[in-house]
Amino acid sequence: MNFFRGVMGGQAAGPQPSGAETIHKLCDRVASSTLLEDRRDAVRALKSLSKKYRMEVGTQAMDHLINILQTDRSDSEILGYALDTLYNILCNDEEEEQDESEDAVTPISASGKHKNVSMPDETAQKQSDDLGAQFTEQFVQDPEHVTLLLSLLEEFDFHVRWPGVKLLTALLKNQGVQVQGIILVSPMGVSRLMDLLADSREVIRNDGLLLLQQLTKSNAAIQKIVAFENAFERLLDIITEEGSSDGGIVVEDCLLLLLNLLRNNSSNQNFFKEGSYIQRMKPWFEIGDDNSGWSAQKVTNLHLMLQLVRVMVSPVNSPGATASCQKSMYQCGLLQQLCTILMATGVPADILTETINTVSEVIRGSQVNQDYFASVNAPSNPPRPAIVVLLMSMVNERQPFVLRCAVLYCFQCFLYKNQKGQGEIVATLLPSTIDANSISAGQLLCGGLFSADSLSNWCAAVALAHSLQDNLTQKEQLLRVQLATSLGKPPVSLLQQCTNILSQGDKIVRRGSKVQTRVGLLMLLCTWINNCPIAVTHFLHNQENVPFLTAQISENLGEDERLVQGLCALLLGICIYYNDNSLENYTKEKLKQLIEKRIGKENFVEKLGFITKHELYSRAAQKPQPVFPSPEQMLFDHEFTKLVKELEGVITKAVHKSSEEEKKEEEVKKTLEQHDNIVTQYKDLIREQDIQIQELKEQVATMSSQNEQMQTTVTQQLSQIQQHKDQYNILKLKIGKESQPNSQGDVSQVNGLQTEELSQLREEVEELRKQHALLQTQLGDKDTLIDTLKSETPESSAEGSDNTELLKELEALRSQVQSQSAEINQMKTERQELLTRAEAGSPDAVSSSDGSLDAAKMAELESRLAAQSTETERLKEEVKSLSESRAELEQQLASATSTVAILQTEKAKLQTEVQESKKEQDDLLMLLADQDQKIHTLKQKLKDLGETVDDEDDLDGRDHTDDDYEEDEDED
Repeated sequence: MNFFRGVMGGQAAGPQPSGAETIHKLCDRVASSTLLEDRRDAVRALKSLSKKYRMEVGTQAMDHLINILQTDRSDSEILGYALDTLYNILCNDEEEEQDESEDAVTPISASGKHKNVSMPDETAQKQSDDLGAQFTEQFVQDPEHVTLLLSLLEEFDFHVRWPGVKLLTALLKNQGVQVQGIILVSPMGVSRLMDLLADSREVIRNDGLLLLQQLTKSNAAIQKIVAFENAFERLLDIITEEGSSDGGIVVEDCLLLLLNLLRNNSSNQNFFKEGSYIQRMKPWFEIGDDNSGWSAQKVTNLHLMLQLVRVMVSPVNSPGATASCQKSMYQCGLLQQLCTILMATGVPADILTETINTVSEVIRGSQVNQDYFASVNAPSNPPRPAIVVLLMSMVNERQPFVLRCAVLYCFQCFLYKNQKGQGEIVATLLPSTIDANSISAGQLLCGGLFSADSLSNWCAAVALAHSLQDNLTQKEQLLRVQLATSLGKPPVSLLQQCTNILSQGDKIVRRGSKVQTRVGLLMLLCTWINNCPIAVTHFLHNQENVPFLTAQISENLGEDERLVQGLCALLLGICIYYNDNSLENYTKEKLKQLIEKRIGKENFVEKLGFITKHELYSRAAQKPQPVFPSPEQMLFDHEFTKLVKELEGVITKAVHKSSEEEKKEEEVKKTLEQHDNIVTQYKDLIREQDIQIQELKEQVATMSSQNEQMQTTVTQQLSQIQQHKDQYNILKLKIGKESQPNSQGDVSQVNGLQTEELSQLREEVEELRKQHALLQTQLGDKDTLIDTLKSETPESSAEGSDNTELLKELEALRSQVQSQSAEINQMKTERQELLTRAEAGSPDAVSSSDGSLDAAKMAELESRLAAQSTETERLKEEVKSLSESRAELEQQLASATSTVAILQTEKAKLQTEVQESKKEQDDLLMLLADQDQKIHTLKQKLKDLGETVDDEDDLDGRDHTDDDYEEDEDED
């Protein structure tokens, strides 16, 4: 007990042991004690010494502490002490290490604030970091230690779980990649860590968030597993519970974890979008009318939320995924909510800047979102478009630099792949659309282009260049813009004014002599005349432009002017490459000669290379967003770097080419154009033929449907024909009975019965006549359609085959009609016979008192029978449609016979094989017979020589005798 009093701070007699000795004794006690209480007290003592004697405890006690974690799993208290001790050894957090000693080192002054007397220097902090890394590496050498720690996290006891979470977080901070690999291969390792988010104790849940942040850093595999463990749902629920943007640091931790899961991970981004989690982000950006007094935590939270939106629509993502997320954000109202923040008052500057950047990427390349953004108005009196309000901030030199860059990026994204928006911006500069009572975007850009602020000059020039990017129509329209320079002087075109700023030597030049202004104007001119021969002609029409460019390129200037020389060379090269030779003094050949005489081709190419060799060129080429540390470094635009990369090699070749090579290239271009024209003609012809084929297919489909309808009607009529046949046979029998002379009373009775049946037959006959008329009209329509199809598509073989099938069907129908007409003739003959029979029986009927009435009834009956016979014959015509089905069956029979023939051929082959096998067997039998004969002759020779030979017959006889003897024994 004296020992523990000395360790825990009590006074003991004798000399006090050193810290290393005390730790050594404690480690021995942990290793050798059999009682759990002794081991627990020793571990508690090591915990108390682990901060002051970190090196000694780490080197001597780490193995013993790990052994405690393995053996004493039943006691949560000793586990908690061991985990806390290991955490103190491995943790590099300066605040944690100096919690106890800070008050002693920093006394409180009279003002009530701490005055730092001694601070740890950088070397001490570095040694501390190295010490934590060494102990972490020693701990992680055995992967089972990390697996053991993961299993301890399953303990629900707070004193075990919380220290375990902190210890694993420290391991990930010191040796992240190695620990991530161990957790990744551990069974259910990530799932155990995800369970921490569901812990009801907020301390463990919050530290679990910090643990998952370290776990998901730069590891796509773990990020995917965490995402599919329902991390998005849990994190969004925590953010909502904590108050969204008004929440505390827990919301910040959740947002940082979400950023780790989504940044540069297309799989998780797609899962986030498909899970409809974008819709749950909209309430985050609902701000009230009173935006005063934003807390620092709210600013941080909202900043991270905006970054989360940007991650989903970043330009580095795949175009399809970005477009899908942009569509979802518009449909759920998230874009509308962001625009509300954009136009709100009282929003902090950094939040406003990040909101502008977020809106920029949400609308970039999406026509629907760009159209909506163009319709947004600021809440001013009178209302102004949001684009105009933002441009006012961009050209205002009193606005923050970061905000002006964000507005420029928003304007660039609004015009990206948006020819409609480009046309609207350029239209505000044209004379016919200028409104003197309102400020337009074009007026603001022109004002910024010619202002005294060089940054405004550069931003306005780049914005105008984006209004012309890849849009030949707007480049030509911008040539019409006229500017009023001063009173009493004629207006000057915008192109002329830009070149005047570069070339003239008055007050305008002194303002534009700054490198930033000249670079912006040169980028605008290069973008303007690129791929626009009309603009090149307008530029060369000014006699002062080419001498100014050659003078700038040929001079030997300082480092700052080299970029201007390179841009002048690029501008002159564009004038050569896109020159249509409409000006005699400045044709392609004359400009090349001028370069060769005044500058030199090699010197020209060297000056052209100054652009790509500039240190700021590669930075601007990395991403579309203009991010610069200072206004002076804002020289290059991302889209302009693409243009330079595209034109540098082309211009170099164009300058070195001779006139003969150019002629050859022009001839090749002409041939290619002719070839393209021929190809386009064939494409048009193919499109027309495709349209015709489609129409013919539709006609064939309608005809086939009509054919099916006709077949159904034929089947219905066949059944009706059968019914009429039965009725007709009954009438025949009745009429035969009436022909007998001694059955006059029966005749009147039969006639009375037949009146009702004949009325029914009349109705059915009328229906059959109508149906027959319809069939004939349909047949006529088909004939006309087939004739038209024959005349329209003589060249399409596939359609011809369809028409031939239709012709076959029509021929079959015609044959049916002919056959039915034959049946009608047969019915007429039968009717004549019936009439003769009726006339034979008429004298007896006349002698009676009712003879005249019977004769009239017989006449009506005969007429009805005649009509019925005609219609039945017509129906018989339709019966012949069944012959088509018979033909189909015959075809099937033919195919079956073909298969039978194939089987017969196979059977013949098998029979030949059997015959061959029989022949082989006969040959074998002959060989056996010859061998038997030879054996017999040899035996005979042996017998003749006096040798005893056992014949097979004798052997068989012996066998028989033996068998008989055995049978006799069995009988006895």
